[in-house]
Amino acid sequence: MDSSKDCLENVEILLVISPPERLKDNNVELIRRLTENDREILIITSSQPSQYLHELYEAKGIDSGKISFIDTITKFAMGTVPDGVQRCRFLSSPSDLTSLSIAISESLKEIKEKKPALLIDSLNAMLIYLPSSDITKFMHFLTSKLRIMFLSGIYLAAEDSLDPKIMSQIMTFTDRVINMDSESYSDSEADSKEKDIN
Repeated sequence: MDSSKDCLENVEILLVISPPERLKDNNVELIRRLTENDREILIITSSQPSQYLHELYEAKGIDSGKISFIDTITKFAMGTVPDGVQRCRFLSSPSDLTSLSIAISESLKEIKEKKPALLIDSLNAMLIYLPSSDITKFMHFLTSKLRIMFLSGIYLAAEDSLDPKIMSQIMTFTDRVINMDSESYSDSEADSKEKDIN
């Protein structure tokens, strides 16, 4: 049995590690697997604008009707938001964790009955705008919220580009770590929890 696919069917908090050059492709693969499992998905975009991701998913044949966004990039970069965008909340800055926390709470409340999975598209991108201590506190808050609501979370990060201390702290919040190699998923729950990341 494909244990990585199986874990996406459960209510778990996952840290997903991807080679940097495959981060976009693996994002698409995660979304594909979630939608194939009939999951609603809430994506926090800290790396790519929501409109770009929406078009990418559509081009890959993914049902975007199951996807909602909290976009922290577009308004910050452009000063405005595109017209007619549905199922998306735009925030003014990727560094405004208070607004992000409120947007997450409101969005999850709207789709909670559909048992959504929440995906952060890049922990690495968040570190561009925020100090590591703030990221760690936020991830602990978010993980606690998801657990209280019995919802799944997926935190996507580029391999070997997070500070080992941050990686270690985030690993303590999650149920398992999945390494996505160039070919396929590689479930590394047992290894990753014991691995010396220094």
